[in-house]
Amino acid sequence: MRFFAIAIFAFFVGMHQAQAQNFKAELKKLDSEIKAAYKNKKLTELEYSKLQREQDVILAAIEKAQADDIVTPDEKNKIHSKIVRSKKRLAKYKTNREVY
Repeated sequence: MRFFAIAIFAFFVGMHQAQAQNFKAELKKLDSEIKAAYKNKKLTELEYSKLQREQDVILAAIEKAQADDIVTPDEKNKIHSKIVRSKKRLAKYKTNREVY
């Protein structure tokens, strides 16, 4: 019975870690989307530079949050909202009706 309880506890701990947000992976994916959009001429050079600066700010926020090895829920929410904002901005820039 004790072994069963330990196994269940280990399962839930592992499940929690699997669902933890990996912000650096999200940021890397978003960066590749930005570069692909710029390469396909969906973004102007100015829009590309703005998005790259935003990526640098997000990376700095991630590193600052992980500096003490504890990422609080407030820090997670702030980082997540920055990533979502960047994704929305990329979508907006990609679909603007300007001709280059």
